[in-house]
Amino acid sequence: MAHAPAKPDLSELYRKAFLIRETELRLLELFTQGKVNGTIHTCVGQEFTGLAVAEAMKAGDLVFSNHRGHGHFIAVTGDLAGLVAEIMGKASGVCGGRGGSQHLHKDGFYSNGVQGGIVPVSAGMALALRLKASDNICAAFVGDGTLGEGVVYETLNIASKWSLPLLIVVENNLYAQSTPQSQTLAGGILERARAFGIEASAGSTADPGALVEAAAAAASGVRSGRMPRLLQVDTYRLKAHSKGDDDRDPAEVRTAWDRDPLTLYAKTDSRKAAEFSKAAKDAVAKAVAKAESSADPACAAEAPAAPRPCRWVPADLSSDRTVVALINEALARALEDDRRVVLLGEDLLDPYGGAFKVTRGLSTRFPGRVFNTPISEAAIVGLGNGLALQGLLPVVELMFGDFLALAADQIINHASKFRYMYGDTVSVPLVIRTPMGGRRGYGATHSQCLEKHFLGVPDTELLALNCRVDPGRVYAAVFKAAERPVIVIEDKLLYAMRLSRPVAAGFRWEHTDERIPCARLRPDADPDLTILAYGGMVPHAEAAAEALFDEHDLAAEVIAPVRLSPFDPGPLLESVRRTRRLLVAEEGVGFAAFGSEAASRVLEAGISPFSLKRVACHPHPVPSASPLEKAALPGPGHIISAALELCHGE
Repeated sequence: MAHAPAKPDLSELYRKAFLIRETELRLLELFTQGKVNGTIHTCVGQEFTGLAVAEAMKAGDLVFSNHRGHGHFIAVTGDLAGLVAEIMGKASGVCGGRGGSQHLHKDGFYSNGVQGGIVPVSAGMALALRLKASDNICAAFVGDGTLGEGVVYETLNIASKWSLPLLIVVENNLYAQSTPQSQTLAGGILERARAFGIEASAGSTADPGALVEAAAAAASGVRSGRMPRLLQVDTYRLKAHSKGDDDRDPAEVRTAWDRDPLTLYAKTDSRKAAEFSKAAKDAVAKAVAKAESSADPACAAEAPAAPRPCRWVPADLSSDRTVVALINEALARALEDDRRVVLLGEDLLDPYGGAFKVTRGLSTRFPGRVFNTPISEAAIVGLGNGLALQGLLPVVELMFGDFLALAADQIINHASKFRYMYGDTVSVPLVIRTPMGGRRGYGATHSQCLEKHFLGVPDTELLALNCRVDPGRVYAAVFKAAERPVIVIEDKLLYAMRLSRPVAAGFRWEHTDERIPCARLRPDADPDLTILAYGGMVPHAEAAAEALFDEHDLAAEVIAPVRLSPFDPGPLLESVRRTRRLLVAEEGVGFAAFGSEAASRVLEAGISPFSLKRVACHPHPVPSASPLEKAALPGPGHIISAALELCHGE
């Protein structure tokens, strides 16, 4: 005779629910007392969601939560003391006080406060599990309000198409902050998942036992079928969205309190409820006392690195390979040498091999490691984030640099934040490579130089390849030191160029002897001015330097950094100290751009007297017609005119 599956221990479940509730209520008190900095989003009324899902998790499973994740954290990790200390901003917190209430990490538990963006990150972690042939799964918690975010649907599509072991848990509390669901949600929640071929089911915190069974069934389906599922959990938030911002009908809230499972439990088993409540209060009081006696985090500011002395060596420009071929070879070497490397992007697979043929042949040589994605830039980068958090080394290609704008949330609010806000307990070895720039007639939305918008993003390296530094050397350095996000800008026109292009008589190219080299076009004569250029502007600066020498008897030294952010101004300062004249040439719009930062570094270094000119794109969208585009984008002629004005006032 078959035995029915064991029923969950509801007594133990209620004990944990009382602990979560007491924790949340005490945190609200601590906030009122000024002992918590920032904000608090409590899950009072929603405790059984995290508990039910935690019951279905196994060792090695991954969980990604959101801004309302305290209950999830306690249910999954059991680390009450670490949570309380973190929210109270103590060094003993799980993230050393850096993350606070919304940004938690311990073992396989993660959370972030930006709505929607955690879903593709979770899918990336699920993809990592699949690639590792693990039988573990990943669960992601979102609220019903998050269903307004488009990246959720990008991810549902990919998760279904790629058979990712991802359980998406939608806590349906009927409100997005203050806005009722009736004003924002069209159709049903379950139907949204089913539209992507994803099985979807529902449960409710009103029936904790049934919810545990529903969560177990959903998780088991993901685990055995290696397919995503969605679990809708109907619930109600009994406290304000955060602290005291509650405009809901008080009668509605009172009714919800009367129906609350813990309220009802106290009526049906008052002795047990009192026992659980007292134990919870004692445990929370102990955690608070421990946190209050703990040290605050160290507040030593990180001083910016001083410019290093420059050691210049002759540039090796012997390769007759094109830049695109050298990048392709670099990616092939990375795939060959490191099993962690995977490539993701649109149209990467053979026979197409990418819009600019950078990945041609790689999917054939390395089957299962190059992925064609839908047109879903935010989700693609989010997948990369999740893969990176799980120890892989993803290389994400965005077909055009203009599309970085579509992935900005994943770069700025996720990739760049994880390492620091999780207390240096994770690394994010994510590489994003993308072609940038105009001069091909592609018009306003496929010709921009948007790199300035990513300058200074914390913990993120921004590189711009040029035609006088071997891109293979740059990528080898990136892969070798992969710990943090790196954005690599590849100018479209450079792809067809060769390192071995002739250098004008009277000039020589040199490189700094460092991980990511800076290039310098050095004149044999004493230089009269310094030209700072990067990426696609380097060949234009080189041509201008040659013309200035041949036609105007002016010797220009070109400084061509590859690493734009963080920026080491050492090579630039060394040159400007000699010339006292700086001309910055960049293809993008000049306002608040790299040239501004470079000029400020020269001023901060106290170099005086010092003269400056800047050459940049006209401050309007890049036009498509050839004569208009040529007039809008700076070239050698613009640089020459600015140089003459700088040196002679002409």
